[in-house]
Amino acid sequence: MRIYITSVFVDDQQKALDFYTGTLGFTKKHDVPLGAARWLTVVSPEDPEGAELLLEPDTHPVVQPYKSGLLADGIPAASFQVKDVQAEFDRLRALGVTFRQDPVAAGPVTTAVLEDTCGNLIQIVAPVG
Repeated sequence: MRIYITSVFVDDQQKALDFYTGTLGFTKKHDVPLGAARWLTVVSPEDPEGAELLLEPDTHPVVQPYKSGLLADGIPAASFQVKDVQAEFDRLRALGVTFRQDPVAAGPVTTAVLEDTCGNLIQIVAPVG
């Protein structure tokens, strides 16, 4: 068994696509119109056949309380592995990305938490050493 698709709920699919591809560096995999929404996924360019991230509209009634609760408590909606958290932090901050947590060592990993412009916190993480 392996992860095929996981979702992050977004308030604007186009804004999310622009951020996740143009800023974070993911690659668009699927973009299928579905009425007012799209089946819109991105993948890592390092693993184009790997797990997909669905940029899912946050219009379902249970999503807003869920997103608001995670945001209020500082809980990331997703976590992405990078090679070097400090380098990625510096790159993204230079692009204007807002961070809620600067890089910090946490046992066997270093993490930082950023805002994705679509109502979510995203953690970046790298193993130490």
